[in-house]
Amino acid sequence: MNKRRTSLFFFLLSMTFFYLPLVVLVVYSFNDGKAMVWQGFSLKWYKELFMYSDEIWRAFKYSIFIAIFSGLLSTTLGTLGAIGLHWYNFKYKKYLEVIGYLPLIVPDIIMGVSLLILFVTVKLELGLASIFIVHTTFNIPFVLFIVLSRLAEIDYSIVEASYDLGATEMQTLKKVIIPMLMPAIISGFLIALTLSFDDFVATFFVAGPGSSTLPLRIYSMIRLGVSPVINALSVLFIGFATMLTLSTTKLQKYFLK
Repeated sequence: MNKRRTSLFFFLLSMTFFYLPLVVLVVYSFNDGKAMVWQGFSLKWYKELFMYSDEIWRAFKYSIFIAIFSGLLSTTLGTLGAIGLHWYNFKYKKYLEVIGYLPLIVPDIIMGVSLLILFVTVKLELGLASIFIVHTTFNIPFVLFIVLSRLAEIDYSIVEASYDLGATEMQTLKKVIIPMLMPAIISGFLIALTLSFDDFVATFFVAGPGSSTLPLRIYSMIRLGVSPVINALSVLFIGFATMLTLSTTKLQKYFLK
C-alpha cells in the first residue's frame, strides 16, 4: 500500500510539474495586462493575434507548408525504405541500417551546420527549399524505424498467401502490406509533422532572409520579453494538438479493425 501511495504521489507530482506551466499560460493569455500580474479578463491578445499579427501568420503558413510536404515525402521514403530493409537481402544491408540510426543520435546543431556547409558548397540559396530538404532528411529515420517495428510484427505467411493466390509484388504491396502498415504510417507521418513544425535548431542554420518559420519568429519575438500574443497563439496550438491526438486515436482504431 505504501509503495502504491508513493508511486501515485510521484505520478501526480510529475503531472503537476508538466501541466502547471500550461495552465498558467492559458490563464495569462486572457490577462488584460502584459505583466505576470492578473489585471482582469480580456480577449485583446487574441484580437491582436488574429487582426494585427501578419508576420506570425506568414511564418505559420511557411511552417505548416513545410511540415505537411516534408512529412509526406519523408513518410513515403521511410516506408519504402523500411519495406526494402525488412524483406530484401542485399549487400551492405546492415551498414544501411546503422546509417539510418545516425540522424537520430546526431545533435540537431551538428546536422544544421553540416547541411549549411553542404548548401553553401553546392551554392543552393537558403530559403524554404533548404528548410524543406533539412526537415525531410531528419524525419526519414523516425518514420523508417516506426514502420520497421510494425513490419517485425507482421506474419509473413500473409504475404506468401498473396503470392500463392497470384498477386504480383506490386499488388501485394498495395493491397496487403500497405494496409497492414497503415497505423505505423499514420504514426510516422504525425511524428514527422510534429518534428518539422517544432524544429528550431537545424532550421535556424539553413533559413534564409524572408523564410522564417514559426519557431524562428517566436524566438525573435521573445528576445525582448514574452508577449501575451505568444500565450494566445500557444493556447490555440494546445487546443489543436489535443483535437489532433483524439482524432488520430479514433483513426488508428478504425484501421486496426
